[in-house]
Amino acid sequence: MHVTTQTLAPPERPTPPAPPSSEELRALALRHGLTVSGARPSLPVYARQLWSRRDFITAFATAKLTAQYSQARLGQLWQVMNPLLNAAVYYAIFGVLMDVQRGVPDYVPFLITGVFVWTFTSQTIMTGTRAISGNLGLVRALHFPRASLPIALAIQQLQQLVFSLGALVAILFCFGEFPRWSWLLAVPALLLQTLFGTGLAMVTARLAARTPDIAQLMPFVLRTWMYASGVMWSIAHLTDGRDLPHAVIVLLRANPAAVYIDLMRFALVESFTGSQLPPHVWALAAGWATLAFTGGFVYFWKAEETYGRG
Repeated sequence: MHVTTQTLAPPERPTPPAPPSSEELRALALRHGLTVSGARPSLPVYARQLWSRRDFITAFATAKLTAQYSQARLGQLWQVMNPLLNAAVYYAIFGVLMDVQRGVPDYVPFLITGVFVWTFTSQTIMTGTRAISGNLGLVRALHFPRASLPIALAIQQLQQLVFSLGALVAILFCFGEFPRWSWLLAVPALLLQTLFGTGLAMVTARLAARTPDIAQLMPFVLRTWMYASGVMWSIAHLTDGRDLPHAVIVLLRANPAAVYIDLMRFALVESFTGSQLPPHVWALAAGWATLAFTGGFVYFWKAEETYGRG
């Protein structure tokens, strides 16, 4: 008897379902309120997040100010002594040796005011170069709007300037400058200057976060800018009666650092009159502040998700 054997085929296995596509996963995540880790929020959301952390920003600024000279024997007195020592050096070199004080009435108040105001601007910009690189541990450990750091450091410099203004007022008293109604103009001038410096601090913060060498280059840039800003000499006195190209005169008088210095001199030094101010000076001051702060804020925000990586 012949028996035919038939090989039975193994049962077919069910085909596994295809994994979901990236578009489907993205739609699922959005449906359940999930977002990409470290993604940059929209500009309005970012601004609201920043405002909600205003207490942290002011506390961070105050803590930095307190710790700044904690290791020095004279402590916080260096906040006043640094600009005063700079002013003394500038007076010896420019006022005495180079005699740029000729034709500038009340040269010492003129110089002291310029040095204090310039120090505020330059230090605000310089601290921006260390805003990210100097706080990498904080940036990598916690989630918060990174613009909090350059803004807090700018507020720290404003706090330091307010502390130093007492010494500036005392010096003005010694040279016959006493409070007048024009002194109130110092408040809006300082507020506009703070916005301007904060905007540039955010620009340098982003640049230095990607290229640390910016922090080494910035002192040379600031020193060159200082010499062109009339800190030690009068721009109006230089441009009057000089055969300079018109474009050079316009650039010197519209220089934002010079604009804020001149506004403070106009407010505090009686002999510094409105004729020495550039045309439309308040519009210039407001324009520079708006341009620098808005542009710096947007420029910094565009790289928000990159800070602290690498």
